[in-house]
Amino acid sequence: MSSTEIPVQAEAFRYCPYVVSSTAPVETHLDVVEKLLSNGFNHLQVKENYIVPLKERPQMDEVSHSYSIPVIDLKNLDGPARKSVVNEIKRACEEDGFFQIVNHGVPEALMKRMMDVAKEFFEMPPEDRACLYSDDPRQLVRLSTSFNITKDKFLNWMDYLTQPCHPLEEYIHAWPQKPAAYREIAGEYAKELRALALRLMAAISEAMGQDSDYLNRVFKKHRHLMNINYYPSCPNPDLTLGISPHSDPGGISVLMQGLVSGLQVHRDGKWVAVEPISNAFVVNLGDQLQVLSNGRFQSIEHRAITNNTTARISIPSFYGPSLDAFISPAESMVDEEHPALYRGYRFEEYMGVFWSQELRSKSILDGFKIETGQ
Repeated sequence: MSSTEIPVQAEAFRYCPYVVSSTAPVETHLDVVEKLLSNGFNHLQVKENYIVPLKERPQMDEVSHSYSIPVIDLKNLDGPARKSVVNEIKRACEEDGFFQIVNHGVPEALMKRMMDVAKEFFEMPPEDRACLYSDDPRQLVRLSTSFNITKDKFLNWMDYLTQPCHPLEEYIHAWPQKPAAYREIAGEYAKELRALALRLMAAISEAMGQDSDYLNRVFKKHRHLMNINYYPSCPNPDLTLGISPHSDPGGISVLMQGLVSGLQVHRDGKWVAVEPISNAFVVNLGDQLQVLSNGRFQSIEHRAITNNTTARISIPSFYGPSLDAFISPAESMVDEEHPALYRGYRFEEYMGVFWSQELRSKSILDGFKIETGQ
């Protein structure tokens, strides 16, 4: 992926000489100020285009805090007790689709530095971030708001920075230049998250009854994206969503959610709060794992809510197939009792559907199911 230097078209663009090539029109500083929540101009009231339809609102009093998703200790994953840890992961993939991990190997100090530099990025003056803004999902390194602002029927109370991370040397030059330490810290963090994702992929492969290299082969060149999601405090959280209910489109997601709660998963017909654990990561399966496991493993709907006191930052790393990877149920997951539920497809086809619409629960997967004629 190459970068091109763009001419100075507005004063704000002097601060960001690199963008990934795109046909999207250049936004002025004023355009960006009006769109981004993190610029602080929309915090006094919830504007109409952020108000969620009545039946889709969070209903905070109905959220369960009594159920906890599994917490899995990875300290023995690479030792003689590996099979036991893999079995825990398998159970969590089958029953929950979400789990938290501790003793994962990512240094605590690096996690804190990454969260701090993410906060610093969103607290910079608007002109230092304006050149990164784009509504075009084809622009891989971009700052944007809501989910798909050109498609969303109502806007999510969230801004985000997204950037590709693998191969790191191909993309890091297009990452933000400010804060000054951003590329160094985020690059180190991305390397650690890739190593962790590869360990998890190997364990999940074994949980599927495959050899440990199975997902590595299926994913081909791999696709590693990192987001920094910023949820400002909201004057009326009951009217808004940080991000609408959805399942992730990729393979696995590894989330550093900080210590401000807001993540919720849909389980047994109820929304369940995923309470933060210090220095833990939240892991969840994406839609491609549900297809590869032939429905045995679940990609679960989740959402983020807002609060009226504290800005929340979460940093998900999305790991999955390259666009040319072919996805279909694994042979080990298909038999007479469990016929194939999904047709095969290239991941590029799936992502084309994903970005063509607003977040719509898990409805995208329905279009890839095999019709049974029943």
